[in-house]
Amino acid sequence: MIDAALKPLSVIKSGATVKVARINAGKGLNAKLASMGLFPHVKIKVINNGHPGPFVIAVKDSKVALGRGMANKIIVCDV
Repeated sequence: MIDAALKPLSVIKSGATVKVARINAGKGLNAKLASMGLFPHVKIKVINNGHPGPFVIAVKDSKVALGRGMANKIIVCDV
C-alpha cells in the first residue's frame, strides 16, 4: 500500500515546509544529498518551485538549488 501523504519534492509549492521521508536514489546521489544536509526526517522549506527557473530549498541555515530530476527522487510528507 502506498501512503497518499508521500509525494516527490518536485510537486511541492513555493513557501511550503515538508519533511524528507525517504530518498529513492543510488549510493552516489544519496551521498551527495546527505552532504547537502538532505536525509530522512529533515525539515526543508521550498523557496522557489517556479517554471522555468531553479528549484531552490532551504535546509537548516543553507539554501540549495536542485535539479528537477533530483527533486523528483526526494520523497516528502507534511510536517
